[in-house]
Amino acid sequence: MDARPVLTAAVAAALAVVAALTLLPAGTGWEWGSPAVELRWYATGLDSRATVVQLLGNLLLLAPPAVVAVLRWSVLRRPAVLALASVAAGAAIETLQWALPLGRVVSPVDALLNATGALVAGLLTAALAGAGDRLADRVRGVGSRA
Repeated sequence: MDARPVLTAAVAAALAVVAALTLLPAGTGWEWGSPAVELRWYATGLDSRATVVQLLGNLLLLAPPAVVAVLRWSVLRRPAVLALASVAAGAAIETLQWALPLGRVVSPVDALLNATGALVAGLLTAALAGAGDRLADRVRGVGSRA
């Protein structure tokens, strides 16, 4: 059975959730999120539930689509390709929040956190998928020495 159509649909669904979370209007216009202010807020606010939720939310936002995308497109198992795609996705969200009058805060720190979460999730998925492929090859006897 070819899993590609199911994985493609899962990527689309995960990206639809990301779009709903990040691109639904929260007002009008946009506001700039100063990287220095945000980094200080994160560094000094780890004892605050709101700060931890915001940090984890940004790190995990693109993790589900990254996991499914790595399973769907094997080229994303290459770290450089995955890193480029992760940064592009994080930057695209912030660019759309800036370009559209959504009332959102545009933040390079958010883009970096989104990309970091996607990269880590994708690298873990690639490693696990690679290990699974090697195990399947051993079970089938591929590459065994006689």
